[in-house]
Amino acid sequence: MSSKTVESIDRVVIRFAGDSGDGMQLTGDRFTSDTAAMGNDLSTLPNFPAEIRAPQGTLPGVSSFQLHFADHDVLTPGDAPDVLVAMNPAALKANLADVPRGATIIANTDEFGTRNLAKVGYAANPLEDGSLESWHVHGLPLTSMTVEALADFDLTRKEKERAKNMFALGLLSWMYSRPTDATENFLAKKFGSKPEILAANLKALAAGVAYGETTEEFVSAYAVGPAPMPAGTYRNITGNAALALGLVAASHRSGLPLVLGSYPITPASDILHTLSSLKRHGVTTMQAEDEIAGIGMALGASFGGALGVTTTSGPGVALKSETIGLAVSLELPLVIVDVQRGGPSTGLPTKTEQADLLQAMFGRNGESPVPIVAPQTPSDCFDAAMEAVRIATTYRTPVFVLSDGYLANGSEPWLVPEVSSLPALEVEFATEPNGVDAQGNRVFHPYQRDAETLARPWAVPGTAGLEHRIGGIEKADVTGNISYDPDNHDRMTRLRQAKVDGVTVPDLEVDDPSGSARVLMLGWGSTYGPIAAAVRAARKAGHAVARTHLRHLNPFPANLGEVLAAYDRVIVPEMNLGQLALLLRAKYLVDVRSHTAVRGLPFTTTELADVITAAIEELA
Repeated sequence: MSSKTVESIDRVVIRFAGDSGDGMQLTGDRFTSDTAAMGNDLSTLPNFPAEIRAPQGTLPGVSSFQLHFADHDVLTPGDAPDVLVAMNPAALKANLADVPRGATIIANTDEFGTRNLAKVGYAANPLEDGSLESWHVHGLPLTSMTVEALADFDLTRKEKERAKNMFALGLLSWMYSRPTDATENFLAKKFGSKPEILAANLKALAAGVAYGETTEEFVSAYAVGPAPMPAGTYRNITGNAALALGLVAASHRSGLPLVLGSYPITPASDILHTLSSLKRHGVTTMQAEDEIAGIGMALGASFGGALGVTTTSGPGVALKSETIGLAVSLELPLVIVDVQRGGPSTGLPTKTEQADLLQAMFGRNGESPVPIVAPQTPSDCFDAAMEAVRIATTYRTPVFVLSDGYLANGSEPWLVPEVSSLPALEVEFATEPNGVDAQGNRVFHPYQRDAETLARPWAVPGTAGLEHRIGGIEKADVTGNISYDPDNHDRMTRLRQAKVDGVTVPDLEVDDPSGSARVLMLGWGSTYGPIAAAVRAARKAGHAVARTHLRHLNPFPANLGEVLAAYDRVIVPEMNLGQLALLLRAKYLVDVRSHTAVRGLPFTTTELADVITAAIEELA
């Protein structure tokens, strides 16, 4: 350990930024894993370009990874970085506006040559022209120091330069007293078949640590203590990984094999990748030729008695809409995971948005209601997946899970639950005829409903005596025969709606410690963290404000109308143009106030705290 002083701090926000080929996502991910091992609470925000390989050194090619870690509860990835690591001029220019004056900038001076400066419009070198005097700037030749550290390796200069992200990781690990053991183990697994590359990366990592210990550039290191958390086993997890594990857990708790029919699409593809590695747990994954085939496979699996799941993003939901309507008509379990991204059309594939709510509610022909569940944090994606399976299998209905890019790619510590604590998802299949025809013969009535849930029987094909008709044309109530009768269609439409309306949903809980708040902050999905952080800041400033968060968006909790009526001002922040607000106004006739943004980024704490303050002052 270095002989330099170590200063204790309670939190820090670090952003790694560079060209999309500089390994910033890997660097951030490894720093995050090492931080999680230290017991800090944390939240991350990866941000990368949509292009597979944008022109090197240009603004569109900048990739960044932000990490907020602390010795206390962390709710967001942080409004602004305390430390920016900029691997080239494009990374500096793309991120400088987010870095508050007085913060630290570590810049790779080797990349600040005339050509790279010109690519992003710098007439002069900002590291030398005095324009960065308001920041603590450390200009370091990271590339050449890495090459020098690897002088004895039989590698090309280009191969040596690729390890500069490990040098930077080593330096930051020293600065914030992070162990590097886990990263060393990761590198050993990743490059085990390439010993020279492995040794080079390990040497670059160690060289970064050694530079921090010996240089006079940094006078001290920093330490952030572990956060108090309930006892148990933790792992750092992204939303996509948590959602995949939730689906597998639900599969086992229900006794149903999991079948995923999916077509790759950003930012949902990682769910397919994760599940494809879990074949030994009864998971079957099929990468289809298109979105329509993917959901067709999933619905066919449900008809066959499996847990059918399909994963996609907004453009894929548009293509899947006809088959979702078929699932509504057939009344079979199906889980549709929509990891929302910026739209419309291709939109912003790698940026977050939550603008698919109305699409999930109404984006099909006819009256075709479906329940909708929305996770609120990366780790909550696990529980949301299990809840979606509960509803789908209990009520025989397709169910939407509305995640988004922020949750999908962001990560946080997750308390791994005990299997015994997970809900039991009991599923019963029809095994024998349940009715009698006009001649007194025992027959199977596929639309004879459960009195409590209105769910129809789930009959596995091939079960003797349970042959029945399927398809998208309207069926007769009880018998399932094709029917064009107007009164029957009216009845079946209302029954399908009543079934969704009758889904059991917990009452909404409101966080209002003083009981005197006149302003309620209400959100859904990934706005949970920014809203909670803003409310915390407002209360710290002496304001009374309440907050609550919707997990179930269809049907709404039974007490939602009562909650809305209890406050003088209800504010609904959304990363869309006010979709939930539209639904709330229509259903409850309450003048909820929207606060909206569609920037491809989550809300900041400061922004929402200002909204709260303005509302309180307006009421006063």
